[in-house]
Amino acid sequence: MRSSRLLSIQMLLQSRGRMSATALAAALEVSVRTLYRDVDALSAAGVPIYAERGRAGGFELMAGWQTTLTGLTPAEAQAVFLGGLPGPATQLGLGREVESARLKLLTALPAAWRDDAQRISARLHLDPLEWYRDSDAVPHLAAVADAVWSERQLTLRYRSWRGASRRTVDPLGLVLKAGVWYLVAAAEGQARTFRISNIADADVLNSRARKPRKAFDLATYWHDAMQRFERELYTGQATVLASSAGLVQLRALNSAVAQAVDAAAAQRDGRRTRLRIPIESAEQATTQLLRLAPAVEVIAPKALRASIAERVRQIGRVYGVNRPSRPTP
Repeated sequence: MRSSRLLSIQMLLQSRGRMSATALAAALEVSVRTLYRDVDALSAAGVPIYAERGRAGGFELMAGWQTTLTGLTPAEAQAVFLGGLPGPATQLGLGREVESARLKLLTALPAAWRDDAQRISARLHLDPLEWYRDSDAVPHLAAVADAVWSERQLTLRYRSWRGASRRTVDPLGLVLKAGVWYLVAAAEGQARTFRISNIADADVLNSRARKPRKAFDLATYWHDAMQRFERELYTGQATVLASSAGLVQLRALNSAVAQAVDAAAAQRDGRRTRLRIPIESAEQATTQLLRLAPAVEVIAPKALRASIAERVRQIGRVYGVNRPSRPTP
């Protein structure tokens, strides 16, 4: 365990440069005291690691020095092949490079590990798309990715529900969620999210992208943005009565409703359960909950119940359910 940790310290400093003791300890999930002991052990073993004092200080390897140790464990080798995403890599224009890197890694592995590493990728396929949905057309993804990697500004012609607009942004990162590509970029001083398929045109500029004043973490931004989106999306609540089959159907609507179903107290009304679920709007909830009837019945708000009842009457008129039957001749 410790030998692996000592190697990790070298790799972190070699790849990231100077790091504070706190940052190193956090990355290795150990205490700062343990980290200091590990650094002492590395120095005693001849690794040229030194400390720089001050607010911007930290540990650093001597300039020009790097370790030749790359020792992967069998589990780590399997994990590398497990992480391959040939589809998204091809969309980014990196399909050939990813395959070449995998081949080089496979060749460098000990013969006894090669079969295990290949077995993982041969027996697990990751399909990021939802059922009954094709991937978005993203003709400008390669240009956007180039701007992200090279840290250059990007001029976009972007289509949104408000209409088309043209703006220059500072790229911060790319996100692939459920098969959909998004660009996170600074625009007008704030980090914003752009759906790549909505980009009508993209021009990579020679000017360098401006970095945010505060340190930006893509994963943290995306997590917070998704939580904020869900809070803003579900603006109301509905009280429903659901049978056992209705609870199953409600869980399948979305994760927010599924959480409400799982957290609901078992308030029984006959054979049905009463619970409150989040909804976006009365119009959206009418369409969404109507198809779950009669397993799910809306109790409140009254406006939503009335909207569903009116929709049922309209459907009845279309299909002749409410028309008086003609006498049989």
